Amino acid sequence: MEKRVLVAMSGGVDSSAAALLLLRAGCRCAGAMLRLRTGETAEGGCCSADDAEDARSVAARLGMDFYVFDETERFARDVMDRFVSEYRAGRTPNPCIDCNRCLKFGALLDRALTLGYSHIATGHYARVAYGEGRWHLLRGVDRGKDQSYVLYRLTQEQLSHLLLPVGDYGKDAIRALAEEAGLPTARKPDSQDICFVPDGDYVNFLRDYGHVTLCPGDFVDKSGRVLGRHRGLEAYTTGQRKGLGVSADRRLYVLSKDAASNTVLLGDDGELFSQSLLASQLNWIEPEPSVPLRVTAKTRYSQREAAATVTPLADGTARVDFDEPQRAVTAGQAVVFYDGERVAGGGTIEGTL
Repeated sequence: MEKRVLVAMSGGVDSSAAALLLLRAGCRCAGAMLRLRTGETAEGGCCSADDAEDARSVAARLGMDFYVFDETERFARDVMDRFVSEYRAGRTPNPCIDCNRCLKFGALLDRALTLGYSHIATGHYARVAYGEGRWHLLRGVDRGKDQSYVLYRLTQEQLSHLLLPVGDYGKDAIRALAEEAGLPTARKPDSQDICFVPDGDYVNFLRDYGHVTLCPGDFVDKSGRVLGRHRGLEAYTTGQRKGLGVSADRRLYVLSKDAASNTVLLGDDGELFSQSLLASQLNWIEPEPSVPLRVTAKTRYSQREAAATVTPLADGTARVDFDEPQRAVTAGQAVVFYDGERVAGGGTIEGTL
């Protein structure tokens, strides 16, 4: 049966190449872009007016219909508002994971199915496979570009309707395919920043959009000694060294933040390493374990995986114990578990143990 595919097009080369590959595979495709914000987006971000024009241009060149769906209210509620609330709580969120869960694989899939499409596709560097009676999410062939970390929240239902055609390629090959086909996005730089944070200054975003007023407090060490004054919890994240404004005879780093006492804990680089963490809001793509599970895991998108044991707890959370201590484990970020090439699942980091 011919696949009818709605391709999520961001105006970049990866989603452009995804559409090209699917058309060459005989799929019947249309392009779609989600309008997520009004006004300007961050330089280097995604989903700007220029990106929309680039996506529309690629769709026209490939002979595809092109849709723009307004999801500004949902994006504000589920991504930007959550970003603000997490920072207010002293955590450091990953808004791209929330956007994938709620918008790209939530709202877009709903629209695609309503319009009669059987699948959606994106330009993520990851792969989907079926076997052993379930769907699996696999790492991209190009380990340097693998984006499976930000897709760990996918469900079996979503995976059953998802195509990830660029996951079998490296970035250079994708650019070459796009250039050979004459696509205008072939040499377009990748987006880097959070799309709704102008100039990467998230503190200004928290002030202007979230109406957050920074509340100064104390920098302290593990003994409780006051080392100086901070601008407000929202201005700092675990592992930060620059911009602290504290005079000391050694380099100091942010170890953690305590919203209850409005203090920021500072310490040496060695104190940034943690052996264990607690994860909540778990999502399992592979069968949920009932006993401790050996995995490799990472706590940041760009981090290398490390051997660990995940122990499910009675309250629905999980304890993650690493074989070797990990640096700058940050509350609010995601910890993602791998079983070989497969993404086993993941969760939100509550804190270290």
